[in-house]
Amino acid sequence: MRTVRQLLDTKSPEIHSISPDAPVIDAVRTMAERRIGALLVMDGPRLAGILSERDYARKIVLQGRSSKDTPVRDIMTVDVVCVGPHDSTDKCMQLVTDTRIRHLPVVEDGTVIGVVSIGDLVKAVIEEQRQELDHLQRYIAS
Repeated sequence: MRTVRQLLDTKSPEIHSISPDAPVIDAVRTMAERRIGALLVMDGPRLAGILSERDYARKIVLQGRSSKDTPVRDIMTVDVVCVGPHDSTDKCMQLVTDTRIRHLPVVEDGTVIGVVSIGDLVKAVIEEQRQELDHLQRYIAS
């Protein structure tokens, strides 16, 4: 079973974030340019929240607000579900399933060290299953 640390080791170390005071349009632009579904909202070194495409759709589009005039802090999710580098991919899959979220910031000693997405987790689970299947096929064949 893989750990979050092992998952992060296979990804780019870049962490995409935005200030809570930035206009929402800047966040949406960054997500589009980076082809990502969420940005961490950082107040200096502190994780202040997370902003996802879902937040944008529900709190800007459906409420008829202006993405140019609304600061990120007004629509970000404040109660961020985080994991640690030693947590297992199974635990993370359970978390994203139970909480219906798609992105998990990874925090170690109070510092954000990465983000794991549901796509990263699914990819890891598929790879683990593929390795197990290969192992079983070799065992049966021998």
